[in-house]
Amino acid sequence: MSTAFANRITRSSRPYDPDRGAEAQALFPDLPPELRAVIAGAGGCSPYLKSLMEREAQWATVALTLAPETALEAVLAEGATLDGPQVAKGLRQAKRRVALLAGLADLAGVWTVEDVTGALTRLADLSVGRAIASLTAGEIAKGNLPGATADEADTGAGMVAIAMGKMGAHELNYSSDIDLICLFDDTRYDADALTEARAAFVRITRKMAAMLGERTSDGYVFRTDLRLRPDPAVTPVCLSMEAAERYYESVGRTWERAAYIKARACAGDIAAGERFLDHLTPFVWRRHLDYAAIRDAHDIRLKIREHKHLHGDLKLEGHNMKLGTGGIREIEFFTQTRQLIAGGRDPDLRVRGTVPGLRLLAKKGWEEDATILIDDYRAHREVEHRVQMIADQQTHALPSAPDGFDRLAAFMGQDLADLRRDLTDRLRRVSQITEGFFAPGTARPAPELSPQAEDIVAQWPSYPALRSPRAVEIFGRVRPEILSRLSRAARPDEALVHIDGFLRGLPAGVQLFSMFDANPHLIDLVVDIAATAPELATYLARHSGVFDAVIGGDFFAPWPGVSALTDDLATALAAASDYEAQLSTARRWRNEWHFRVGVHHLRGLIDGEEAGRHYADVAGAILAALWPPVVAEFTAKHGAPPGRGAALLGMGSLGSERLTATSDLDLIVIYDPLDVDTSDGRRPLATRAYFARLTQAFVTALTAPLGEGRLYEVDMRLRPSGRQGPVATSLKSFTDYQTNEAWTWEHLALTRARPVAGDPALGAEVEAFRCGLLSQKGDAAKIRADVAQMRARLAGAKPASGAWDLKAGPGRLQDIALLAQTGALLSGVPARDVAGQLAQGAAPLNLSSNDVDTLSDSERLLWQCQAAMRLMTAGTFDPETVGAGGRSFLLRGTQADDIDELTTLLADRTAAAAGIIDGVLGKEAADGVDG
Repeated sequence: MSTAFANRITRSSRPYDPDRGAEAQALFPDLPPELRAVIAGAGGCSPYLKSLMEREAQWATVALTLAPETALEAVLAEGATLDGPQVAKGLRQAKRRVALLAGLADLAGVWTVEDVTGALTRLADLSVGRAIASLTAGEIAKGNLPGATADEADTGAGMVAIAMGKMGAHELNYSSDIDLICLFDDTRYDADALTEARAAFVRITRKMAAMLGERTSDGYVFRTDLRLRPDPAVTPVCLSMEAAERYYESVGRTWERAAYIKARACAGDIAAGERFLDHLTPFVWRRHLDYAAIRDAHDIRLKIREHKHLHGDLKLEGHNMKLGTGGIREIEFFTQTRQLIAGGRDPDLRVRGTVPGLRLLAKKGWEEDATILIDDYRAHREVEHRVQMIADQQTHALPSAPDGFDRLAAFMGQDLADLRRDLTDRLRRVSQITEGFFAPGTARPAPELSPQAEDIVAQWPSYPALRSPRAVEIFGRVRPEILSRLSRAARPDEALVHIDGFLRGLPAGVQLFSMFDANPHLIDLVVDIAATAPELATYLARHSGVFDAVIGGDFFAPWPGVSALTDDLATALAAASDYEAQLSTARRWRNEWHFRVGVHHLRGLIDGEEAGRHYADVAGAILAALWPPVVAEFTAKHGAPPGRGAALLGMGSLGSERLTATSDLDLIVIYDPLDVDTSDGRRPLATRAYFARLTQAFVTALTAPLGEGRLYEVDMRLRPSGRQGPVATSLKSFTDYQTNEAWTWEHLALTRARPVAGDPALGAEVEAFRCGLLSQKGDAAKIRADVAQMRARLAGAKPASGAWDLKAGPGRLQDIALLAQTGALLSGVPARDVAGQLAQGAAPLNLSSNDVDTLSDSERLLWQCQAAMRLMTAGTFDPETVGAGGRSFLLRGTQADDIDELTTLLADRTAAAAGIIDGVLGKEAADGVDG
C-alpha cells in the first residue's frame, strides 16, 4: 500500500498529559491536523515517543508525509550501506527512526500488529547482519580467520545468527530483546584452523552483542540474549554446527524443540544456517502425533508461573500480559504445542508465526477456537506495545497504580472502564481455552472392580509400557478413564481381558497414554476394538502410530477412491528421503488406511461389501504408487526397462476388487521388450532376466518384513505355467500361451484379471486381449466338463475345515465363484465380480432369475461373514473365543439374532447354492465334492 500516512489514520490516542502533547504537536506545524492529533496523543502519553520526535523532528517531518512503507524502506536501505566505524552510530539512528515510525503507525491504526512487529524484526535482522559483517571484516583483516577473504565478511565467513523466539517469527515486541543462537560452519575450516576460527567467532559474537546492546548518547539498538544456545552455562557464545547438532540429537528437550519452531537464519551465512535447521527437522518434528509434548509444555508453564510468582486469582494491577494467566505466552504455547503434536505428519503446520500457525490449525481441523485466539492475541500485543512505548521499557506488566491505568486507557483511546472490562474478558477467555487444553482436569474416579478384574489390573505395573516413571505418571490419569469406560461394556470382565492383552503388548506407553489423556474418546475406540477384534488390538499394540490418523481430522470423511489414494501415497513417497524410507512410508500409509477401513467396518459405518472394495482400493493404490519407485531404484543399477516396460495384472480377489483384511495379492507381470535384447544401464541385463529380477524386486518391496511390517503376501502361481513358468512373461508369450495352450482353469482365472500398475498403454492392450479371448467362448461342453472335474479335485484337495470355513466346500464362496467364472467364460462378458458374472452368465449356465438371486444372496451373506471373521482373526474362527463383541459384530447385517440362528442360515444358504451348482455342473461333480 502506497497511500500517505495521514490518509490511512483510523484512530488516535488521547494525550494523558495535554501540555506534553501540545509540545510534541508543535514540532510538526506543517503536517495535516489528523496526523498532528496522533502526534499529540503519542507525545502526551509516552515520554519515550516524545523524545524520539524531538530528536528526529527533521527526518519525521518528511517521512510522515510518505507512505510508512516507503519511509521504512528508505531507513533500511540507508542502514544496509553502513560499514566500519559508522555501523554502531548508524544503527542507533535507524532504531530511533523505525521505533518512531512503527509507534505512530501502530497508534494511528495505519499498521496492523503484524506490520509493526515485522518492521521491528526487519530492523533487527539488518542490525545483526551489519554488526556481524563489520566485525568479521576486522577479524579477517587481522588474519584471525584462516583462509577467509574480505569478500566473505558479509556472509560472516561461515558464521550465522539464528533468530529465535519472536525475532525468528517476525513478531518482535516494541521494546524487545532479541534472542540469538550464533553458530559457525566448522566444515569451512581445516582441523588445524578450527581453534583459531572458533576464538574469532566468539569475539565477533560478544562484540556484536555489545555493539547492539550498549547504551550511548545515541541510545541503543537491541538488547541481545544469547542464552537459548545449547547448555549456555558451559558452552561458548558461538558454537560449531556439529557440536550443536550433537547436543540436540542427544539431550535436546521439548522446550528446545518448541523454540526451534520459530528459528530462522537471519544474518551471516544464511545458507549454512538453513542447512543446519534442515538437519534439525527430525529433532523438532516427530513422525507420529506427539501428545507427550502437551504435558511437557504444561510443566514449563507451571515452572514459569512459579518462578515469576504468577499464581493466584486474576488481578489486573501488575498483571503480566506475557507470562500471566491468559497471557500472550499461553497462546504461543498453545499454538506451538499443537504444531509439535501434528507438524511431524503435516509439514504445512511448520510455520513460525503465531497467527499463521493458528490459521493453519483451524484450516486443518485441529483448532475450533483459532479466530478467538487470533483476535485476543493481537489485542494482547497492542496492550503490551502501549505499556512498552511509554518509557521504552522491556516490561509486560499492566500498571500497578490508578494513574498508570488512566495513562494506559488514554494511550489505548478507551474509557478506563471499557479497558478494564476488555482486559478481564480477554484474559479469562484465553485462560479458559488454553487451560482446558493443557490441563483438562482430573480423570473420573475408578469404578469398583470384581476380584477377577482386580487380579488383572494388579499386573499392569509390570508391563513394558509402564516401565518409565513418566509413563506411570501419565497412566495414573488414564487408568480410571479406561476402567470407567470398560464398565459400560456389555461384558466388562470380558472386555477387560481383551484390553489387558492390548496393554501387555505395548512396547512403550508415554506417547499413547498422552494421546489417550488428551483424547479420551480414543479409549472407547480401543475398548471397542479389543472387545470385538482382539487380533486387530494386538496389531494396534505394536503399531500405535495408526491412531494418528484418527486424530488427523478426516478419519471419518467419505471414502476418497483409488485415484485419490494413489495420488496421496505417490506424494508421500516422493517426499521420502531414499528408497528404504519409501518402503517404510508405504507401510505406514497402508497400515493407517487398513486401520481406517477396519474401524469403519467395526463401527458399522460400512458393511462387508464396502470394506472389501476399500481394502482393494488400498491395495491398488499401493501397487500403482510403489511400482514407479521400485522401477527407479532398479533403473539406477541396470538401466531403464527395455521396450515398453511392464504391466501388472491383479488376479483373483484383487482383480475382482474385493479383499478382506488379511488377503494376499495374486499378481501377474507382463512385459513388452519390443525386440530389445538388453537394458542399457551400468550393469546391463538381458531383457528376460531384467524383468524377472525387477518382478522379484517388486515382490520383495511388498513382502519384506521391515519395522512397520509387511505390505502384503504375494502369490504369482496364476502366471502362465504356474510355478514352472518365469515370474515375468513377455506379451507375445502370454498371448500365445493363452490362445493356444492355456488350460480351462487359466481362462477362468483370466475372467477376473485387471491391470493394476505399470505402463497404462500396455495394461490397456492386455485388457483388450483378455476381452477378445473371452468373447471367443470356446467349446462349451469341454469347459463344463473341465470345471466339473476341477470342482471335484478342489473338494478332495481342500475340503471345508469346519462349519466356519466359508470359503471351501459345496455352495460356499469358492464354489459359487467357480460357477460365476464359468458363466463369464461361456458368455464372454468382461465382468469380474461374482454378482455381475452370475447375472451376465445366467443364459449359458441355464440359471433362472431365482437361481441367480439365490446364489447372489448366498454369496453376499457368506462374504459379509467372511469379511467380519477375517477382521477378527487370520486363523480359524471360533464364535466362542471372540467374545460377545465379536459375535455381535459377526451377526450385524445377517438378519440373524444369535449364532445358532446364523449357523442354521448359513447351512440353508450353502445347501441351496450347492444344489443349484450341482444341477449346472452335473452330478459327478457333486459326488466328487461329497467324497
